[in-house]
This record gives sequence, C-alpha cells and structure tokens, in this order.
Amino acid sequence: MPILPRVALLLAACLAPATLAAAPDRAPQDVSGRVLRATGTTTSGEGIPGIAVSNGIDIVRTDAQGRYRLAAGAGQTVFVVKPPGYRFAEAADGLPAFWRTVPADRTAGAMAIDFTLVAEDRPAVSAPEVLLFTDSQVKSARDIDYYRRDIVEPIIGRHPAALGVTLGDLVDDQVQLYAALNAVTVRLGVPWFHVPGNHDVDPGSTGDAASLATWGATYGPDTYAVEEGDAAFVFLDDVVVRPGGTGYVGGLREDQFRFLGNYLAQLPRERLLVLGMHIPVFDTGGRETFRGADRARLFALLKDRPKVLLLSGHSHVQQHYWHAAKDGWQGAAPLHEYNVGAACGAFWSGAPDAQGIPDATMADGTPNGYAVLSLRSGGGYALAYHPARLAAGTQAFTPAMALHAPRVLRRGAYPAWGVFANVFMGDAGTRVEYRVDGGDWLPMRRVERADPRLLVENVADDVATALRGFDRSPEAVPPTHLWRGALPTDLAVGEHRVEVRAFDRWQGEAVAATTYSLQEAGP
Repeated sequence: MPILPRVALLLAACLAPATLAAAPDRAPQDVSGRVLRATGTTTSGEGIPGIAVSNGIDIVRTDAQGRYRLAAGAGQTVFVVKPPGYRFAEAADGLPAFWRTVPADRTAGAMAIDFTLVAEDRPAVSAPEVLLFTDSQVKSARDIDYYRRDIVEPIIGRHPAALGVTLGDLVDDQVQLYAALNAVTVRLGVPWFHVPGNHDVDPGSTGDAASLATWGATYGPDTYAVEEGDAAFVFLDDVVVRPGGTGYVGGLREDQFRFLGNYLAQLPRERLLVLGMHIPVFDTGGRETFRGADRARLFALLKDRPKVLLLSGHSHVQQHYWHAAKDGWQGAAPLHEYNVGAACGAFWSGAPDAQGIPDATMADGTPNGYAVLSLRSGGGYALAYHPARLAAGTQAFTPAMALHAPRVLRRGAYPAWGVFANVFMGDAGTRVEYRVDGGDWLPMRRVERADPRLLVENVADDVATALRGFDRSPEAVPPTHLWRGALPTDLAVGEHRVEVRAFDRWQGEAVAATTYSLQEAGP
C-alpha cells in the first residue's frame, strides 16, 4: 500500500464527509474533483483517499473515492499537498502539476479540477534527500548559461534527490526569463518547487496584492505544502511589497497564517516541519528586515513543535542562526534557521575561470553552490553544502572549507601571522583545530573579520587596469564561520605543512591542508 500518514486516513474519514455535506451552502463557488492514482504514465482512474487539497487557506481531505470539494473563487489557486510515497505528474513545462488557478472569468456554478499523483515505483528511501537552491538570480541568457554549466549540469543524473526547491530570487527582476530558467532546472529530473523572492515580483508593482501575477501564472501558489519522508515542507512567500512601490520587508499575510494554522492542526508533532522562505526570519543590518509582529506570531505557532527547521536565502552569504529568547523564541530548544548560500554567489560576479564562468564567491568568502538536506527517520535531518567548483590541484580548497596562509615568513619573526579557515557550514559551536608538520592539534579561534582569500580578489580588482570580469568580486565582509591559528616561525628553514580539521555536526570530520615556508632574512 502506498505510504500515507495515519492521520491522513483518519482525517479523511472525519473531515471529508463534513466538507462534502457543507458544500450546498457554498455551491456557486465550489471547486470539486478527484485525486487519482497513476503508475508510471498510466492513470488507473482509482481515487486516493486522505489527500489534502487546499485553496491557500482551507484544507480538506479526499474521501474514500478520492473526491474533494472546496470553496474557491475566480482567480484563486487550488493545490494538492503531496504525501510521502507519491510524486506529481509533470505539467507541460516539466514542473510538478500540483495546482490549478480558477479562471478569472469563471461564472457561477461548480467547477471540476482533477489532480494526479504518481505512486513511486521504487522502494522507500530511509533518508530521502532534498536539493536546496536559492538566488539563481539570472538577468540574461548569459546568466542562465552560467546556471546551466555551473550548478545544474554537474549533478544531472548524479543526485538521487526526492525533490528540490529554489528559495526565491530565481531571476533578477527579469520575469520573462522564467520559462528559459525552468527549461534548465527540469533537466535535473527532480520534482522542483519554488518560493518567490523580492526580485521575482512584477516590475513596477505598487503593492503586495498583485505583485506576483507573472509568478502565479508560472509557478502557481506562493504558499503551499509538500510532504516527503518523515518531513513536511511549507513553502511561504515572505516578501511583503510596501504600498506605493516603496520597497519591501519580510513578513507574512493573514491568509498565510490561516493556512499554516490549519495545516499544523492536522500535522503530527513528531513530524519534522521545514519552512522554506526567501527573506531570513532574523533581522540583519541592525534594522527590522522581517516584521517583528509577524515573527512573534509565527513563533507562537511553532513553539510547541519539537522538530522545526527554517530555510531562507536572500542574503548572498551562508550562515546558521539559532533563534533564542532574545529573538522572541519560546520553544524548549533554540530554533535553527539555515540561511543557504546562493547559486549565483555574488550575482555571478568576479573574474572568470578557464570555462568562462565567474568566480562568484560570496561576500563572506563562501563559494557559490547549493545545499542538500537529508531527511532522517524519526524527524531528524542533516545538512551539507556543495560548492559549485573547487580550485584544481590544491588541498586548501575542499567542499567543507577554504584555507588562506602566507606563502613565506621570516624565520624567527614574531608569530603575528596566521592560517585562516573559512568553514562554510560552521558556526560558533563548531570545533576547528590545526597542526603544523604533524604535531599536536591546537584549537583555532573564531574571528570576525573579512576572509583574506576574498580580500586578495578585492585588491586584484583594485590594482587591475582593465576589468577582470563583467562585475568585480564583492567587498569582503566578516563571515560567521572564519577561524584563525597563529603560524610558528621558530621552525627550520624550508616548507612546512599546515593541516586544519573541522568537526561538522552532521558530516563529521573534514580536513584541508596548505603550506608555508620559512626563510632566513639577510642583514
């Protein structure tokens, strides 16, 4: 039997008849239909019971024959919440066909919309994986080509992901590029979902209500849920366009809170809840970048759930944030938010490599790339970051970290120079150590200063007499994951090997290495 949460079957029995019985009161605005089971490319005609269907606020469950009925007016989007053990049939553009929008010119009367779920024809995976992209932020066909060659093509057919998501800013205000971008993403062969970002709103929008018209026509709902393994994902548009076109702020709408409340009311507490948004829930830059009242309301909904993970993008740096009492979080343990590194890095900037792809290092020294979320049984999870490219022929740049050290120092000089380790997935709780020439491991100190690797690029851009790329690398800013260890100068003349090891809370020990030389200075 396909995998369905027990609560789904119980709620199907409890909710569906009541929903259908209430239908005559709303008949002129009802949408009804069936959720059908398919295997491969063949639809059996068999309805699936217990499947959640929503209008973006209300949630109903299909009855024993897979039937549902739901109030939905003209212009409203109806969608299905995929349960584990199924995937959506593909729409014409290759994206999951999980939504339909009621036509704006709909006349009174019932409207029929059927959906199809394809039963997975492979054994259930104990730890399904989810690809996490954010901020592809393309503004031209050239940028789409970078995205294709740098992010997508290296993992086509090589990643067994159950689904993927892009957490906003798919484009850089160029919404006409959606179709071309989608054509690249669907080549991954992974069911792909999307969250809108501030650069995905229609140019010239003067308010929030109609700011995602192009988005809605392409990607459907801006707030919806998908279930996979022991996890439930809720993807939320958290970009609020201010009236009069005066910018935007992070926050949520009333209808989103209502949907989230309704969804959580039927979601078992032991399930991992993953909220995917664009703008981080924590404030940045010393100002309110996410509305405080909305954060408090969101936290009130989440505080009694023991397993919650927040995912965000937008910042073009990578960091872990642990919400605590100072942030208004009242849960039993800190609330983890992972702010994912951007696919475009720093907006596809920097000097190009031999293949013509820009360096794209982010301002905190994190290389551009993507992340993988592994869903563990019982509601656990693990995270890993994957840089798009690694510097060839060096141990100093690995998937886990990048090292920087001086090439040469004077023997006997005061030991005022150090080796720096940018541990991309690190935070204040990460243990980072180093040793020289195989000696004892010594602790490194986390520092808040710019990554010297990126400072080198900044200086190279400054002194160049011609552009090194279309756009120069960003000005380096202090990352939250940089460590320093002092290099000894009292060793023998010659080359010395420096090893750094970092202990990732999910991936375990990672090691990188570099060298420096000591020379005698003349009189």
